[in-house]
Amino acid sequence: MSKLLPLTIACAEYDRTRALKDGRVTIDGCEITYLPLGPEELFFRAFRYAEFDVAELSFNSFMMATSRGKSPYVALPAFVSRHFRHSAIYIRTDRGIRTPSDLKGKLVGLPEYQQTANVWMRGIFKDEYGVDPSDIRWRTGGQDQPGRDERTPLDVPAGVEIEAIPADQTLDQMICNGELDAVFTARELSAYVRKERNIGLMFPNYRAVEADYYRRTGMFPMMHLIGVKRDLVERYPWLPGSVYSAFCRAKDIAVSELLEQAACKVTLPWPEVGVSDAIELMGNDFWKYGVAENAAAIDTLSRYSFEQGLSKRQLTAEEIFHPTVFAVSKI
Repeated sequence: MSKLLPLTIACAEYDRTRALKDGRVTIDGCEITYLPLGPEELFFRAFRYAEFDVAELSFNSFMMATSRGKSPYVALPAFVSRHFRHSAIYIRTDRGIRTPSDLKGKLVGLPEYQQTANVWMRGIFKDEYGVDPSDIRWRTGGQDQPGRDERTPLDVPAGVEIEAIPADQTLDQMICNGELDAVFTARELSAYVRKERNIGLMFPNYRAVEADYYRRTGMFPMMHLIGVKRDLVERYPWLPGSVYSAFCRAKDIAVSELLEQAACKVTLPWPEVGVSDAIELMGNDFWKYGVAENAAAIDTLSRYSFEQGLSKRQLTAEEIFHPTVFAVSKI
């Protein structure tokens, strides 16, 4: 009989986690079962039922639960999903919307108000462009399928207008019909993919805008982190450090494969161009894990979550992440 601890990892399929899935990277003392799941299903099952031993989690949803003392997971600073989000804002091009301030008073759709991508964008709108969340009229609901709800009940500051769209409608339908002026969403808007008339991007030159944002702030927004079930950590105190170390090793393998030029491992004609551009802008470690390595972005997202009425208080890094990873991240 195996003496290894059976461990279920639920995470999307990323190149930076592939070595964990295929067994090239192991977790000391554990036998891994890797379940590749999409974020919507994964987050629902993790936060509602705590089904998985180790799970990819929405950063903001984790902070909301932690600030209420209700998180079944402890967090590790393995940021398996990161994304600049200026590219995530879709607008009606026939409404005179040219700058973020033009959204004041407009109807803007969101799959979920608490979605981490939207927390970042509302915070950036306020910090960078002077547009407060209360300046916009928010509408929430399913992007392509009707009936989507917030994962956690909201208690937002006074003056912030949030209403659910009709149960039989979708954000995609409503922006096409002109019932919404814009949509903030992490998932590409179907109407934009279909090239529907009068649907465009708030920032058509988003790559230049996002690069400028990074140069000025040093922040590459993180969307998701890794959680380990709290009851497992209480029984096996060594587990968070071992899991975190394994995720770091898997990410290092992915980056090393991106740098290989003799036999391209990515299905793109010029991957070396993207890697070279990332290194020039962000340095050799352009997808940083760790607490100290991401201190400014962690603190900023925590502030945004609190200011937007999502977290009950502004959490510190020490409250968010398990103590064993602080030492590991400094190696």
